[in-house]
Amino acid sequence: MRSPDSPLLEVAGLSKTFVSRGLFRASRPIVAVEDVSFTVDRGEAVALVGESGSGKSTVARILLRLERPDAGSILLDKEDILALEPRRASLSYRRRVQMVFQDPFGSLNSTHDVAHHLVRPLLRHRRAAKEDVYGRAIDLLRTVGLEPAEEFISRRPYELSGGQRQRVAIARALAVDPDLLIADEPTSMLDVSIRMDILTLLTRLKTERRLAMLLITHDLASARYLADRVLVLFRGRIVEGGPADELVESPAHPYTRALLASIADVGELGTEPQQVEGEVEKELPEAPDVGCPFAPRCSDAMDVCWEMDPSYRSLGPRRVRCHLYREKPEE
Repeated sequence: MRSPDSPLLEVAGLSKTFVSRGLFRASRPIVAVEDVSFTVDRGEAVALVGESGSGKSTVARILLRLERPDAGSILLDKEDILALEPRRASLSYRRRVQMVFQDPFGSLNSTHDVAHHLVRPLLRHRRAAKEDVYGRAIDLLRTVGLEPAEEFISRRPYELSGGQRQRVAIARALAVDPDLLIADEPTSMLDVSIRMDILTLLTRLKTERRLAMLLITHDLASARYLADRVLVLFRGRIVEGGPADELVESPAHPYTRALLASIADVGELGTEPQQVEGEVEKELPEAPDVGCPFAPRCSDAMDVCWEMDPSYRSLGPRRVRCHLYREKPEE
């Protein structure tokens, strides 16, 4: 029997390597995810933050069972999902873990009306009887703030704004009463003026439904607003993690500091982030064979950074993987 206090999701030692092939160069392995471990509690939002290529979307694809990891485990309510479902996710798992995609224009089928997008999962997952399904779809639209719902349900996606489409996508995910919602850059393709509305909606759903969320983003402002904890990824592994406010206000890892320096104001969600020149904007150099992978980009690099890969250090409620901190590594 599961404990109500145990994490909903437990990810341990997740690793994934792809092989890059080209016509005029030899194949080479690309480490997308390396020994990633974290938990998500019911009613908690955790953000995976990093630049493009950091591995955060690969983690999401593995959790959605679109990719199979080379190593690691995924426990949902203490059940080993990879052992139970070795090939593909079951219908039950797909109901419990839902996705809101980055592109609200591409994630909905423009040939079908809004009703189709909501009725189909309700019937497929048996969340409503045929005679009740239309009313349930109306209720979902009201839940995500699309009023009058009776008008929106007959519209097609091309008749909606980007923010309205994303609300329909969220309603579709909610239709099956999921336990975990994975949101992949849910506001990055929306107008700046409506990003706050979508984040506020997700925050309300997290609280009202005790819905666990995994936010995939490069935007620390969004992560700070929605997430309870933030995990910072660099080259496929977590380099810093901890409470969102504390991590943003006082970043420990040089890479986290670089991410913060790359936006105008991490506290302002109503303005478009202004990219500035800095380490995080440069083309990724090859990782060294030994030592810390961030050393070639780090202004604080010391001799030991080129000689030894740092282990995790505990800094109160935070963990950081950096030689700048001499605390005893976690056991």
